[in-house]
Amino acid sequence: MAKKIIIDTDPGVDDTIAICTALRSPEVEVVGLSSVFGNAPGEITAQNALRLVELEGHDSIPVARGSDTPLVLPLDMLGTHVHGEDGMGNTNPPPPKSKVIAQSAAEFIMKMAHSYPHEITLVPVGPLTNIALALLLDPQIADLIKEVIIMGGVVSNPGNISPVAEANIYHDPHAADIVMAAGWPLTLVGLDVTCKTVMGTAFQKELFSSDNPAVNLIQRILPCYQNYFSKFHGLGGNIYTHDPSAIAFAIDPGLFQTQSAPVYVETKGRCAGQTIADWKRQWGDRPDVNICMDVNSKGVLALIKERLTK
Repeated sequence: MAKKIIIDTDPGVDDTIAICTALRSPEVEVVGLSSVFGNAPGEITAQNALRLVELEGHDSIPVARGSDTPLVLPLDMLGTHVHGEDGMGNTNPPPPKSKVIAQSAAEFIMKMAHSYPHEITLVPVGPLTNIALALLLDPQIADLIKEVIIMGGVVSNPGNISPVAEANIYHDPHAADIVMAAGWPLTLVGLDVTCKTVMGTAFQKELFSSDNPAVNLIQRILPCYQNYFSKFHGLGGNIYTHDPSAIAFAIDPGLFQTQSAPVYVETKGRCAGQTIADWKRQWGDRPDVNICMDVNSKGVLALIKERLTK
């Protein structure tokens, strides 16, 4: 039976790759998208989520608009310098035909948790504001959600938005700390593994040899994203595989190696957004989470290519 997933997302170039991969994978059933600020303002990410479910005829999938701002901190910065002002590589796509549902993202997550107890997997690939809000509205969902698979955090490598922080966690560290403490089955797919899986230019060329709406969209929006990685990371057209790695874990967790420890999130100061693994459990009795520490990168890339080109 396909795993029911809700993708909480801030599309976003790599979000687009992740969502298209999920929608083309029989192992998962995307039962909803919830949008959040992050790679672009909240209004734009909601529109992009609608565009993505419409792209290949999945417009029956509900899209719930979520938060435009972090829980506590003022909105500091967005990822438009990475993903474009429109979140779609500055390609200015036409407006979607469909509309977001009346429920907020947090309300939608809460409703789905109760409607399908122990069946829903949450896959947040943006800031964790909506997930924290759902927990604050109804703490019981921590016992009803099957698992949570987060693209976010880093415990043994440098950050990508500060020397110590990964961007999704940095954008709302208070929300992230709530989510880490909730006690539900949770896996971090962070920079420790996503930066090990590189979509090289040769891989991209093979991908773009296919002719379908998903691949054609990715090819259009990718140059802006490539330019960022070339300028700031010296990748020369290659890109890290961030959000699609979380979808790969949802499909085939055997591609990853994990270790378990409590995780705390720093919420203030120059280390805001840092995810700290308490390997020796010195800081109390916070529940463990699974932290991806290694990955079969060839397997992840093969999975993504097979789904996007079929």
